[in-house]
Amino acid sequence: MQSTSETLEELLVAAQRQDCLTVGVYESAKLMNVDPDSVVLCLLAADEEDEDDIALQIHFTLIQAFCCDNDINIVRVSGMQRLAEVLAETEDDNNEPRDLHCILVTNPHTNSLKSEALEEVANYCEDCRCNNQWVPYISLQER
Repeated sequence: MQSTSETLEELLVAAQRQDCLTVGVYESAKLMNVDPDSVVLCLLAADEEDEDDIALQIHFTLIQAFCCDNDINIVRVSGMQRLAEVLAETEDDNNEPRDLHCILVTNPHTNSLKSEALEEVANYCEDCRCNNQWVPYISLQER
């Protein structure tokens, strides 16, 4: 049986392949404003060193509130380096790395992202909410 973090990684890879990921705090806020119904999962990623970033925490609070109002599953994630590896992020001198602090998994109305991994992550979120953990937490492990 896969761990929840492995399932989440599988989901991210599948969603990226199907062009169903929106990456970045600003880009995510823009999409949620225009088409919140297309969003099926919101990842808020931060490592320990990001916890003191007040601006980032304010963004997270606003995004969480929006997700709650629109019945979008939210997951807090740590392991930014592993997240970058999963999404095949490379640090080129020419390109600035993408902002991985907020990632949306979308389900466009025309192309349904049917995924066992998505269902498992959604069930994990629901189980956590039943245990009064309103924003589930997953730690991505280095490999």
